[in-house]
Amino acid sequence: MRRVVSSGAMAAVGAAALMLSGCSLFAPPMVSTPTLEPVDKALERFYHQELDWKKCADGIFCATAIAPMDWSDPDGETIELALASQPATGSSSLGSVLVNPGGPGASGRDFVLDSVDFATTDRLQGSYDIVGFDPRGVGRSSAVSCHDDPRQLDAYLYDIAPGAPGSDAWIDELRASAADFGEACLEHTGPLLEFVDTESAARDLDMLRAVLGDEKLNYLGYSYGTFLGATYADLFPENTGRLVFDGALDPATSSLDVTVTQAKGFENAMRAYLASCLGDRECPFGGSVDSSMQQIRQLLDQLDASPLRHSDGRMLGSSTMFTAIILPLYNEGNWPLLNQLFTEVFSGNADTAFFLADYYNDRTEDGEYSTNQTEAFLAINCLDYDDGDPDNDELRAEAAFLKQEAPIFGPQMSYGVTCASWPFGSVRERVAIAAEGSSDILVVGTTNDPATPYVWAQNMARQLQNGHLVTHNGEGHTAYGSNDCVNKVVDDYFIDGTVPASDPQC
Repeated sequence: MRRVVSSGAMAAVGAAALMLSGCSLFAPPMVSTPTLEPVDKALERFYHQELDWKKCADGIFCATAIAPMDWSDPDGETIELALASQPATGSSSLGSVLVNPGGPGASGRDFVLDSVDFATTDRLQGSYDIVGFDPRGVGRSSAVSCHDDPRQLDAYLYDIAPGAPGSDAWIDELRASAADFGEACLEHTGPLLEFVDTESAARDLDMLRAVLGDEKLNYLGYSYGTFLGATYADLFPENTGRLVFDGALDPATSSLDVTVTQAKGFENAMRAYLASCLGDRECPFGGSVDSSMQQIRQLLDQLDASPLRHSDGRMLGSSTMFTAIILPLYNEGNWPLLNQLFTEVFSGNADTAFFLADYYNDRTEDGEYSTNQTEAFLAINCLDYDDGDPDNDELRAEAAFLKQEAPIFGPQMSYGVTCASWPFGSVRERVAIAAEGSSDILVVGTTNDPATPYVWAQNMARQLQNGHLVTHNGEGHTAYGSNDCVNKVVDDYFIDGTVPASDPQC
């Protein structure tokens, strides 16, 4: 569900940075005055706090807010929330737009600090202060941590479990690895690990709204950020301003349904890639789309039986290969990387496969991890989804169902046991969110989005009492910033309050 790359970000293997830093021609001293709205006495120190903004890049200011670790105990321990803001580049500001890039676990602070022109259009920047924040558990906020040595995270992400996939011994090894990882996260993170759920983050969001001086929340959420935004709208409908959700999740979808729908989504995206590739001189496949899909499945099975050794000693199994495959599928502009990936792996070379998997996992060339996105992703999802604790036979039955529904990628998305062994259980039910009494909300969905399939946007727009679907007919994960029609609809809404009379079908 991550919104990870733009079409230009990975134009060549070896690209060092995701985005150029955003800049602003107009950068006055950054000042925000809290609304000082009436709240419970115990919450005043949070809602009425004044932020100390300091310049942290050209035209960007950074600050840190405090929030209660546990919103039900505001007198208890506090945590920090990191923010970055670009003041409106025009002559005046309509207020703030808070931006979340997804994940869960992606850094909104860095999204604005490093990639503000990818996060938002020039037109929106002219009218609003663009504010990115790291949700609790993420990045430079009080964060989830699961290891002292990056090799420990390497082992969790890249090691290949011994035994035949689906066997009792193989599943038991997965369970043991997941249990050890969860305990390590609790040891390194401490009590915060229990409170990084999305509802707690939504309560942080309302506090940040007030601290920034906005009576209503204006919000742009991508991917997982749509779920965070919908949770906010459900909790604080009276405080909603202009909200846009791009690449929506369906709040009512179970964990298994999410997996099935995503597996189908990635297969549909792979089919679209193959249709464009076949017949091209550089395409590593021949024959039909169907035969090429089967060739991919055979390759994944082959890597299970005989992994490829990388130059650094890591072994390329089907799980890491799957990660490498799906990354370029997020954006049509990155499809040429799939040519290089498959060409190399077919010839026994794992270099591009590990480059892409490392890029997805935020692993650097020196073996360090530049963010904690993987740890935060797992910690937040395990509190947001109730996976239960299926036994081995139930897991095999789920795997068979996934293989039936998505024969190529379903097997790679089976046997998820991390949350079954997590130190804390789920804290919410997966139910539809209506957000009754909220303002109008735009829900943007891309018809062949592999990570957040279009049906989820349709479902969310239908569930929200005041949801309005904006369809982007095309490829890739999310649409705002890359489609002129979507840009105009979203910017018109943020700036003028214009809600489309019907789905514009961009």
